[in-house]
Amino acid sequence: MARQRICILGSTGSVGVSTLDVLARHPERFEVFALTAHSRIDELFAQCLQWRPRFAALPDAAQASELQRRLREARSGTEVLVGAAALGELASHPDVDTVMAAIVGAAGLAPCLAAARAGKRLLLANKEALVVGGALFMAAVREGGGLLLPIDSEHSAIFQCLPEDRRAWKTRIDHIVLTASGGPFRTRDPLTLKNVTPDEACAHPNWVMGRKISVDSATMMNKALEVIEARWLFDLAPEQIRVVIHPQSIVHSMVVCRDNSVLAQLGTPDMRVPIAFGLSFPERIESGASQLDFGSLSQLSFEPPDFTRTPGLQLAWDTLRAAPGSTTVLNAANEEAVAAFLAGTIRFDQIHSVNALMLESVAIGAGEADTLDGLMALDARTRHQAVQRVRQLAT
Repeated sequence: MARQRICILGSTGSVGVSTLDVLARHPERFEVFALTAHSRIDELFAQCLQWRPRFAALPDAAQASELQRRLREARSGTEVLVGAAALGELASHPDVDTVMAAIVGAAGLAPCLAAARAGKRLLLANKEALVVGGALFMAAVREGGGLLLPIDSEHSAIFQCLPEDRRAWKTRIDHIVLTASGGPFRTRDPLTLKNVTPDEACAHPNWVMGRKISVDSATMMNKALEVIEARWLFDLAPEQIRVVIHPQSIVHSMVVCRDNSVLAQLGTPDMRVPIAFGLSFPERIESGASQLDFGSLSQLSFEPPDFTRTPGLQLAWDTLRAAPGSTTVLNAANEEAVAAFLAGTIRFDQIHSVNALMLESVAIGAGEADTLDGLMALDARTRHQAVQRVRQLAT
């Protein structure tokens, strides 16, 4: 059996590293064709030495040149590409079978579109591609004829609970329930949230994630983005998507069927499980995650989300019911607001105020959400206005 050739977009992040861990357990099934990173040149260099990919890519020319110099000195045959366009070239390369899309943020949309249009097996860990692209992205998947597999643990759980024949989904689903841990501030006094530090916000109780995603989990904006992602992945109406707080992160999500039976996927909180599932689907392979020990589980508890504590969660349904492009505005505003919080420029509670204001103030042109250029223009305009608002808050 020929080995799957893998392109990992965002190989130095937490999902990328977990993907390489799974690949290392199955060298007879997979080979690494390309690795890309945003700026972690030392980590990417080490990965290239270990995996010997044909290509590596970085957005910055100086860093790409430095990486190529180091690889030549190490007698590595890896060729280093540079620039955002290189990501799309690698994602759609004819020699690539599978693309792991693990880039954080709207920057992942263009290479994800390239992979979809090229008909690749696309493992989607970049929820923003659907939050920003939505209809455009799903149209590219259909036209390319490839296979889209969700890697977020919640969406992978939903997918695993559904039949392989997607035509049966419409008649099977009443609604879905996305579980959320509630983040590090689930029981904290809401009046103290304005004093939260970046390190506190990034200390997730269950998952090991990057800093941006960790902050999104603390505000529950991560769950809001997942609601939007689920709408497109499973072709659901907004009212068919619900969220419940499940602090143990054992039940990863549920499908409530039309006969009111409930299907759920359970497991330890380890991203290697959905990654291994995506890589091997429709088979199952060893992931490296520990087995769930039911004898040691003291409880599985559930509670409704507190929209007063985490008002950003409600924005998911609001934007899905608003004009096309509203989810693009929400994502761009949130990325800038979170970056400002991590930089110490604004308070934790001001992230939501920036997001809400951008949804009120950014004008969306007719048809702007119909093309990649239009979406990127809307994204850029939102970021510009969000940065201006951040500066006002900082003074």
